[in-house]
Amino acid sequence: MANVRGCNLPDDLYYNVENNVWARREADGTVTVGMTSYACSLAGEIVSYTPKKVGKSVELNKSVCTVESGKWVGPVKAPVSGEVIAVNDAVQAKPGTINADPYGAGWLVKMKPTNWDAESANLLTGAAAAQAFEAKMQADGFGGCA
Repeated sequence: MANVRGCNLPDDLYYNVENNVWARREADGTVTVGMTSYACSLAGEIVSYTPKKVGKSVELNKSVCTVESGKWVGPVKAPVSGEVIAVNDAVQAKPGTINADPYGAGWLVKMKPTNWDAESANLLTGAAAAQAFEAKMQADGFGGCA
């Protein structure tokens, strides 16, 4: 697992660095989506999570959910286009789970991608993702994850 400025970036995930989101391709072809630890650190403690409804089609880089913290409200953007097939009810009950475990229990939505092969080519993994996040953090003046 890469660690950039104290932010964990699991090697097996696909990252949209610009939008601070990750995607994990599951064995059945679905995609689990979440916020990076960097995004969680920037946002602060998440207090609200409002996902799109199951069955809703979401285009690439459009909102799959809205999250709110004490200092920020905003969309979490889809790393690939597809249909929302599940939302995380546990996170809806306890939004802070996103901060506590962004790559595990804090996932946001599961999607059935419409064009994984083409769209995932624009996502970064492993060392390439770590280098891109380091550059982004440098440009943003980010000190590091807590």
